[in-house]
Amino acid sequence: MEMKIDILSTQPIKPSSPTPNHLRSFKISLLDQLAPPFYVPVILLFSADDFDCEAVDHVTICDLLKRSLSQTLSRFYPLAGKLKGNDSVDCSDDGAVFMEARANVELSEILRDPEIDLLQKLLPCEPYSVGSESSDRAITAIQATIFECGGIGIGVCMSHKVADGATLATFLTAWSATAMGTDDGITPFLDSASLFPPRDINTVLSSGVISHGKTLTRRFLFDAASLARLQSKASNSTRVEAVTSLIWKSAMDVAREKSGKDTISSIVTHVVNLRGKTEPPLSDRSLGNLWQQAVATVTEQEGKVELDDLVGRLRRAIKKVDKEYVKEIQGEEGLSKACGAMKEVQKMIMSKGEMELYRFSSWSRFPFYETDFGFGRPIWVCTITAPIKNVIVLMDTKSGGGIEAWVTMVEEDMTKFQRHYELLEFVSSTQSA
Repeated sequence: MEMKIDILSTQPIKPSSPTPNHLRSFKISLLDQLAPPFYVPVILLFSADDFDCEAVDHVTICDLLKRSLSQTLSRFYPLAGKLKGNDSVDCSDDGAVFMEARANVELSEILRDPEIDLLQKLLPCEPYSVGSESSDRAITAIQATIFECGGIGIGVCMSHKVADGATLATFLTAWSATAMGTDDGITPFLDSASLFPPRDINTVLSSGVISHGKTLTRRFLFDAASLARLQSKASNSTRVEAVTSLIWKSAMDVAREKSGKDTISSIVTHVVNLRGKTEPPLSDRSLGNLWQQAVATVTEQEGKVELDDLVGRLRRAIKKVDKEYVKEIQGEEGLSKACGAMKEVQKMIMSKGEMELYRFSSWSRFPFYETDFGFGRPIWVCTITAPIKNVIVLMDTKSGGGIEAWVTMVEEDMTKFQRHYELLEFVSSTQSA
């Protein structure tokens, strides 16, 4: 399907209240420094059929979005600034970029065939482009796209150097509440740097992280009923544990067939939210990259493993990222500990040779579907995964009972993976993305 996007306007939206001088230099944390130089993208699609108002005035809606955005940025002021080096944000109120656009297709066409190239056009920028200087780019960029049917798409890109998925969800909650006039003063915790002090380091994206070969992204839907069956089969695991383990097992089967061996070695990393693992626990509204990676492995010598075993390995790995782990990151050897997971992965790959790495991140339970700017809640929320092989992002379905798995693999592997018998036993539907 061809889709043309006309950009109608682009403007900076500054905080409604100027940031005080003593807050104009915002220190980012050690964990922010180690985050990749990408944007965190999300797209929320609102159907005109669900609008809570009879007459849809898109000019009024865009004005509402911009006015409430300005008010919200006064509390989330680092998101209206620009990065300065690798340790701070210049909060001089440059503003968030806000773009108004119009698409020549109906929303239903996007929902019917959500190709990655089409979804990309609903974002204000290419989230995984690392060519330009980060100091020249806005930390937050937003695109409001009007479809021919009257539906609206809101695409948000937020710098990963300042925010993770949880931060993005908190910001959208605050922004939409402000638009609705129901804001209870949602204010982010802005002092992560005091818990994880920045260091004098410069991080460089490792060569080869962005895949230059042909990768494919597929969206695999697990509805509530199929998830219940999967959880029952997988040691009564959580939804995320069950889906992660199934995808890991299916991908290993594909890799083993490809290698011609009876058994292979593989690694899974899974992002763990640290907000509840500090002492005392941090607020869910804490801004920044408050996550670490759990590492689970299967070695060639262990032979073929079953779903139950993979669930156990994943669960044990995640449990290791506990309060004691967080205290070590906060200590003198914090940099070494924070980099420990990836160093462990690199060491294993170097020692074992041929070893597949699968990177998982879960946005399950983030309240994206509760976002309501005054014209109803989104009919669909999605993201765009990085063009990196073996990256998997898990998101809730609108009902909250299911999970969408966005899987990116090299073309040859995806062709076999999407036909894997055990995966198909539980997948409700598969779509290109």
